[in-house]
Amino acid sequence: MSRFQVIAAICALAVGVIATPMLTHTKRQNVGEATYYYPGEGACGYYNTSDQPVLALSVDIWNNGEYCMQWVELTDPATGVTQYGQVVDECQGCDSTHVDLSPSLFESLGAPLSQGVISPLDWQFA
Repeated sequence: MSRFQVIAAICALAVGVIATPMLTHTKRQNVGEATYYYPGEGACGYYNTSDQPVLALSVDIWNNGEYCMQWVELTDPATGVTQYGQVVDECQGCDSTHVDLSPSLFESLGAPLSQGVISPLDWQFA
């Protein structure tokens, strides 16, 4: 193979890589509510504790673990506090706008556990 053919082949491969579309996750703002739960072994297959910033998504969004280990941006409009939590579990009793947070993540949004629910809560995938 001549030098020209090698260079042409490399350029063709480079163009193919550059032209390949990238998969992107569309950010969608959700307005819903948050409650808290005590995590353990989550549906993503990892053991988590109450002091980790983790959360469970509704079964409607879960989609067989499509969002496992993804980060979610959460904002409590009442306090203006924004935090981030990682998806580690699914929530059987949650509707599509409801997220279940670890106790530490719930409290980091400025709400005591005794409040029980943060509503409204703005959230989106980070």
